[in-house]
Amino acid sequence: MPRDLTPDEAARQVRWSDAASRDTLQLIAEGVTQVAGFGIAAISVVRDGALESVAIAGNDQARAELEGTRTTVERVLAELEKADDWGLLRFVPHERLDPGAGDTWGWVPDIQPIDAPDAWDPMDLLIAPLYDDSGALRGTLAMDLPLDGLRPGQAQREVLNTYAEQAGRAVVVALEREALADQVRMAQAARRIVRKATAQLSLERIFADSTEALLEGFRAAGMWIQTFSEEEGQGLILSADGLDVALSPQLRRIAEGAAREAWRDQQVAIVGPGRPWLPPITDAEGGLILEFLAQIGVGSLMFIPLGAGPECLGNLALTRLTDGPAWTEAEAAAALDIGHDLGHAILNARTFEREHELVEELQALDAYKGQLIATVAHELKNPLTSVLGHLEMLDASPDLSGPTRGSLATMERGAQRMVRVIEDLLLLAKVGDANTPLISVPVDLHRILEDVVDLSTMAARHKDISLVVDSPTDPVLALGDPDELDRICGNLVSNAVKYTPEGGTVTVTLSRRADRVELSCADTGIGIAPEDLDRLGTEFFRSSNPEAVAQPGTGLGLAIVQRIVERHGGELVVESELGRGSVFRVTLPAA
Repeated sequence: MPRDLTPDEAARQVRWSDAASRDTLQLIAEGVTQVAGFGIAAISVVRDGALESVAIAGNDQARAELEGTRTTVERVLAELEKADDWGLLRFVPHERLDPGAGDTWGWVPDIQPIDAPDAWDPMDLLIAPLYDDSGALRGTLAMDLPLDGLRPGQAQREVLNTYAEQAGRAVVVALEREALADQVRMAQAARRIVRKATAQLSLERIFADSTEALLEGFRAAGMWIQTFSEEEGQGLILSADGLDVALSPQLRRIAEGAAREAWRDQQVAIVGPGRPWLPPITDAEGGLILEFLAQIGVGSLMFIPLGAGPECLGNLALTRLTDGPAWTEAEAAAALDIGHDLGHAILNARTFEREHELVEELQALDAYKGQLIATVAHELKNPLTSVLGHLEMLDASPDLSGPTRGSLATMERGAQRMVRVIEDLLLLAKVGDANTPLISVPVDLHRILEDVVDLSTMAARHKDISLVVDSPTDPVLALGDPDELDRICGNLVSNAVKYTPEGGTVTVTLSRRADRVELSCADTGIGIAPEDLDRLGTEFFRSSNPEAVAQPGTGLGLAIVQRIVERHGGELVVESELGRGSVFRVTLPAA
């Protein structure tokens, strides 16, 4: 009776996973022993290129020795070439058996043949190969120890052929059910990974959320993930139990090279005793791998490359113990798909990490820029104050001539302009500093707007601009810093007057809507080009429009407005059309 008990292959025995299918095959085997008159019957199924005994009936000793053992398909087919054709049965008398195979291939009962012409010999082989509709071998039904001690006659052969037919159908159905169950299990594992792990933005969370699904879905005893970095051997390794996987630098290098080769070929490798190595792995390197697996008590592992597009990002190792089930083709196919899903998740996590680092660098740079601006502004303010003081003293001297006084006036105007720039820089640094607290109080924007309009009236009259204010007579209270809200109103109105040609109109509207206060400043000025709108609010940005550049300014006014609005939890919306004017709309929390 077929068997193969060499240690390496016995270690790869597979446990039947479907109880209903196992019970059906066991009943058929028992029927052969109870009805067809044989002491032992064994049913084997083809898995991973070998026949595995899954149902043994009639003899407890034979069952203990045969169940779960494996025999190569090639060895069985070679013996069947010598067999007599008995319908679905094949009979090989002991005279034709290969003397070299002997007990290493077959389980031989300890009996003596009876004294009869057709006596059954312990070395006789009676087996029914079981095929599916496509002609592929899916299993075998083997019989031994006929109760009458004789080789079966015609009537007994017909009964055995009936059981062989039943066994063939049952084996095909059982394997199909097992394959379907594997597909469902793999699909569930993949779905759990896609739903949870791929939504994470860190490698640790990806691994944590996929561990349970992978271990359960692949019936694995353990797992680890190795990721690659730009510097060879510097990637990260995470294991299912949270412990460090002690991969030596040489093993890391071997695994990285094998993963890149496997990703290029889009294949999954099974690593274990007697398995072929991936092309880049030499026999010596394979020996190191087997030694490592033996040290950690692993019988075999599935090696899965992880990647996205052409880039291999790492590898996943799923492990099984020495007496664990063999890896199936369905598991390998599902593992490769999961390698793609996890690869995309790792790539997304790396992209997010790089973006996060970039944001932190930009924030640090912005903070440094603010500190630099504040420092430079402070350093310039003191000497400018001294310059203005001495200019005032000189201007008071009665001995100065007219041209000299004109020069002093020009110098004073320049110094005053620098003072305004410095004050803008200091305010910009203040409102842009997240560490500067905002002390909010109720502020009447109606009163602030009246003061701002009064200051801008003379400039508007000089250009024959109609300055229209639409505001309730009652107070309109916003929540914020009075000086900063005053700067918002002043900058918007002064800019509208500055960039509106003679004869134009500037309309300022103030209103309250629910829990928000809205300030709108509309003009019929030169407008803003579409390509400049996105850069409004950037420090020192001046429009590319020559008409705008011709007006004096530093490019800090709108930047200050933008920072103050954001600081107050408000919103600034700009609508503009080149040559037709602009509308600046600010909304702030109401008091």
